[in-house]
Amino acid sequence: MKKFLSILIIGLSTIHLQAQKSDVTTLFREEQALDIKLKVSIKDIKKKTNDSTYLPAMLYVKSESGVWDSIKISVRARGIFRRKNCYFTPIRLKVSKSDAKGTQLEGNRSLKLVMPCQNNDGKNPLVLKEYICYKMYEQITPYYFHTRLVNLDFTESDGKKEKKFQLTAFLIEDDDLVAKRHHAKVMEKLNLHPLGLNDTSALRHDLFQLMVANTDWSTTFLHNTKVIFQEPKKYIPLAYDFDMSGFVNPPYAEVSPELGIANVRERLYRGFCRKEPVTQAVRKQFIDLEPTLMKIVGSYEKDFSPKEFNDMKKYLGEFFAILNDNNQFNKMVVEGCRKK
Repeated sequence: MKKFLSILIIGLSTIHLQAQKSDVTTLFREEQALDIKLKVSIKDIKKKTNDSTYLPAMLYVKSESGVWDSIKISVRARGIFRRKNCYFTPIRLKVSKSDAKGTQLEGNRSLKLVMPCQNNDGKNPLVLKEYICYKMYEQITPYYFHTRLVNLDFTESDGKKEKKFQLTAFLIEDDDLVAKRHHAKVMEKLNLHPLGLNDTSALRHDLFQLMVANTDWSTTFLHNTKVIFQEPKKYIPLAYDFDMSGFVNPPYAEVSPELGIANVRERLYRGFCRKEPVTQAVRKQFIDLEPTLMKIVGSYEKDFSPKEFNDMKKYLGEFFAILNDNNQFNKMVVEGCRKK
């Protein structure tokens, strides 16, 4: 078993070396926030768009030289909960190859734009927290969505009336690009039990969801999860949408009564049981990554109030306390995992 663990841990330690060789579009090669402008009617995109119906719009993107590029795009609302309950709805935007050529969107045909849910004073820090979740996930697995933080000058157009907002938002690359990077394909319709997912990839996914205390996902029904297929016979989950997690802790967050937890801050492991050697190897990977993940959170200290920042660090630390305590880890993960 020790030899097996050593080989697996060595494999885990090389995942980022592999990821660094991957092809990434220009948009996601930079870390600094991108300045963009968008004007749409929230009312129209909520009522007039669906999975196949988009509305025309213009996106303005500030280049490195300070010039604003105007790009023709199409937009639609995405998400069920947010469409009904949020002031701002998340947006999916499409851009043609010809319109994107020569701009910072080149190579991206479809993008998600994540904006705040509610129009209140605390809206921007919540989006930044969710963005931090994506940045932490990058350290855990090579199978992740690239993201780009944006400073969004958003104009809500409603007839002759306009409202302007300065929003923190971020862009998420399309799943097709993730699949292409790993010589895989996206499985749109999949009749696969979660136990059919690759053990190591599934455990990284599931332990990460426990880390940020997210229960708003399902690898059974592919809710907030995509699956890509990589030869030979390797099904890999891709996690996204962490706004309902305990780490983000938005005021609108809900948990299913069926889960038996009081609120989103209460951690619950929802992964299926895996072989003990793999479980312990992935557990060790997370433990070894604690300083790196804490450093990621620490790099955003100036963007939060002292109280909110300290809460984030403490909450993340509570997860690692579970990992480092055999009794807690066994109770929550080894014994608490789903059997069927």
